[in-house]
Amino acid sequence: MKNVLITGTSRGIGFELAKIFSENGHRVLALSRNSKPISELNLKNVTAFDFDITEAASISAVTEFLKKNMKEVDILINNSGALVNKPFSKISSEEFKKCYEVNVFGVAELTKAVLPFMKKAGHVLNISSMGGIQGSVKFAGLSAYSSSKGAVITLTELLAEEYKESGPSFNVLALGSVQTEMLEEAFPGYKAALSATEMAQYIMDFSLNGNKFYNGKVLQVSSSTP
Repeated sequence: MKNVLITGTSRGIGFELAKIFSENGHRVLALSRNSKPISELNLKNVTAFDFDITEAASISAVTEFLKKNMKEVDILINNSGALVNKPFSKISSEEFKKCYEVNVFGVAELTKAVLPFMKKAGHVLNISSMGGIQGSVKFAGLSAYSSSKGAVITLTELLAEEYKESGPSFNVLALGSVQTEMLEEAFPGYKAALSATEMAQYIMDFSLNGNKFYNGKVLQVSSSTP
């Protein structure tokens, strides 16, 4: 049984991740702004509470929970994300900032809070996007989102270097199109070849075993573009 912390569990891939980890006998702390979808499932060994990755009080609540309950975290999956889909000239400074607060600054703060509970064999897995890959196809309207996902990739590489002696390992998956609510918001009407459940299964398997083979790596997990 692994102790797993997952963000962005109210819908999409994160929601499916919490279910799959539970089904496979692992202990999960599921975090999202809306904990109700997971809480209502009454999943075995899953704790869910409302969490805002941009709020210091929420980060502190996670720290207190870990101290009193889990004691140790084997896997941290930074899956939560905020999307802005607007022409660059129409995006307000607040919208741009909020996107980065969730996708970059929040990821950094939560990771910093969880690291004291992780050992060398632990694995921090960040979820990014193909839009953050240098040289990949880019799409108008996603300047805030895709650039923030590029920042997550670089952050992952830097943390892997900084913690390469003590651990844990850090890797990042740059996802292509997956049939989720966020995909519909970014590309209305587009139908992806992969379901959220299929991608969640891949992510779970990689989080459990990928750090045996990779550290500081970005893997492009994309069967189609967008």
